Amino acid sequence: MTAHRPCCSPSRHSALPSTGQRRPPEFGSDSGDDVLPCHTELEMNPFDGLPYSSRYYKLLQERKRLPVWGAKDVFMASLAASPFVVLSGDAGIGKSSQIAQWCAEYCLSSKYQHGSVVCTQPDKQMAVCLALRVADEMDVNIGHEVGYVIPFENCCINETILRYSTDEMLLQEMMSDPLLKHYVVIIVDETHKRTVWTDVLLGLLKDIVRQRAELKVVIITSPHVSNILHTYFGEAPLIQVESKEDTEGPLKVVYSSMPQENYFLPALRLLFNIHNTREKGDVAMFLSCKKEIDEACKIIDQEVSKQHPMLRELLPIPLYPEQIRSFNRPSNNLENGKRFKRRVILTTNAGDSLLCIRNVKFVIDVGMERRKVYNPRIRAESLVMRPISKIQAKMRTEITDTARLGKCFRLYTEEFLMKEMPDLSPARVQESNLTRMVLFLKRMDIADMGQCDFIERPAPEALMQALEDLDYLAALDDDGNLSEIGIIMSEFPLDPQMAKALIASCEFDCVHEMLTIAAMVIAPYCYLDAPPGSDEVAHTCRRKFFHPEGDHFTLINVYTAFTQCKMISSAEFSEDEKWCSDNFLSCAALRIAEAIRADLLAIMQRIELPISEPAFGTQKNSLNIKKALLSGYFMQTARDVDGLGNYIMLTHKHVTQLHPFSSYCSTRLKPEWVLFHEFTISENNCIRIVSEVSPEMFVQLTPPYYFSNMPHSESKELLQEIIDRLKLSTNGEQHHGINKENDTTEKNLSHPNEDKCTIQ
Repeated sequence: MTAHRPCCSPSRHSALPSTGQRRPPEFGSDSGDDVLPCHTELEMNPFDGLPYSSRYYKLLQERKRLPVWGAKDVFMASLAASPFVVLSGDAGIGKSSQIAQWCAEYCLSSKYQHGSVVCTQPDKQMAVCLALRVADEMDVNIGHEVGYVIPFENCCINETILRYSTDEMLLQEMMSDPLLKHYVVIIVDETHKRTVWTDVLLGLLKDIVRQRAELKVVIITSPHVSNILHTYFGEAPLIQVESKEDTEGPLKVVYSSMPQENYFLPALRLLFNIHNTREKGDVAMFLSCKKEIDEACKIIDQEVSKQHPMLRELLPIPLYPEQIRSFNRPSNNLENGKRFKRRVILTTNAGDSLLCIRNVKFVIDVGMERRKVYNPRIRAESLVMRPISKIQAKMRTEITDTARLGKCFRLYTEEFLMKEMPDLSPARVQESNLTRMVLFLKRMDIADMGQCDFIERPAPEALMQALEDLDYLAALDDDGNLSEIGIIMSEFPLDPQMAKALIASCEFDCVHEMLTIAAMVIAPYCYLDAPPGSDEVAHTCRRKFFHPEGDHFTLINVYTAFTQCKMISSAEFSEDEKWCSDNFLSCAALRIAEAIRADLLAIMQRIELPISEPAFGTQKNSLNIKKALLSGYFMQTARDVDGLGNYIMLTHKHVTQLHPFSSYCSTRLKPEWVLFHEFTISENNCIRIVSEVSPEMFVQLTPPYYFSNMPHSESKELLQEIIDRLKLSTNGEQHHGINKENDTTEKNLSHPNEDKCTIQ
């Protein structure tokens, strides 16, 4: 398993003001002192051998009121009798937190003879959120008895009883432990989201159970796909948990009377209308993409200054895709004498991602989503606008506070719901780039993709493209198995292209620089959008980091400046946060990049790859960085065809422009040939993180069979001319060398004595 940054926590029974580790405020903890129940003897916690705190009993009463609690006896009996158990239920019934604790009790009953418990989540933030909550409910320490493992962060020890993990990290663990012998119960949660790694994990677990009779697998899903999973796992026991009915009445769903051509502005008008009614409660608004979230935040901030002083303040909270947070503090309390605040949570996520939000009374659902769909023919993602599924629409009605009446405003007609929305969203395995998945399956010695029992088969074209790309990257040998390079690539939790670039950096003596680039492109985007009216100031701040060689080099400058600021700052966080704010950079993103870089360096040291000394700033080092990048990203190159910044991809005919944050946008002359990190087909096609490369370097580092398979274009003709010229030059040098060798031989034959004397 890969190395991770450790997570530490204070001892639960250390000299702290409280008897137990307090539940974080975002989980609704009370600041008041609890009273211990009157027991003649203190009850001991079997997981850590210490007395239960008073908080444990309070939370236990809350747990017993959850709808899932009534299914505990049935679940425990099914777990003991069957290798697979499928449990389904709506959002908010407590299944993600309680099932894992019951499984820990099951392991405790056998004294952990066969292993511990792991519960997987598709999203890393939810894994952390649940680990914190469950540790609090079990009255144990986070990072000890309960922990979490997410990419580039490990908050567990060897003795951890229950760990929350992402699907991807558990699969990563399988490379060193194929049968997952460390665990006796594996819980796969949120399976209805159907991510690539979830589907792969489900398929492999079916095979592992055949080889480990003691292993138990629990599948947690929504009711809409429970029958599919029930059949998939061979008629496994199916436990369906019903939600408790709202005591004050059902949720009111309001449909639009007519189809909306443009839903964005009507959604904002509806928000302000709700706010003007002065009804209490927060608002959750589901939009289609991050761009709409940002625009909505700006408009809300502008309108707040114009509203009536007697109205509560509107507080927009953006919740971006794959970023799950908890907002449980009540918003209708006065804070330091300020006005009441109404929170507006703006997101694109499915409704169950907002389980932890309390006090949400109003939901505004636009019914559309922008989803990235990968096209294997052109090796690019497209941003597709399409209706959400009926399941997503239903789940968005389930986040309202059950303690009061809620309203869900759907900005689409009921006819649109019935006729245009699909029942289920397509599985991600049918719409994603499968190159990394295929690399993992090859590492697991699954040569034939048919050996992995997918719920739904990936498209054959996508699998063929993934195999072809791995072949181009030299990850496969002549028999189609992983080569030595491919095995090393699979050790990194990275896309195969970046893994290959990192390996190539060992050859080109630029390891430290490539580690920084890899960390910066994996971490969230470090540049912050400038507030209104400060665009020029933000651009001036960014310009001081610009590097003439390209955006990859600019990222190295940003990271270096950040680490230098941390070294000279007196406080641990305050100085670097201020520095980032002054330079319109995300401090959180740069801290994540720092952790990622340390983890990648640890992996390289573990597998004993050569690590060169830093040499950033020299001309030779800049060339070496480009060579390493091209070794992995030769399939992501483009050429400026008119000198105006209109770039055409070498693999297809799409025209694109540079991203506005690119360092080249501030220069008059644009590079002709570029390598880019990211491209998505959308309204404004942009290539992001771009650096200049020479066509001569491209033809020298690109596999000949990849070049021969490139579609015919003017760019390919120019590259062919360069190849011919280089061949001619090479042949000329060889011919000159042969003539020189012949002249030397004739000279030696005509003066044999001189040659003999010279040798002596």
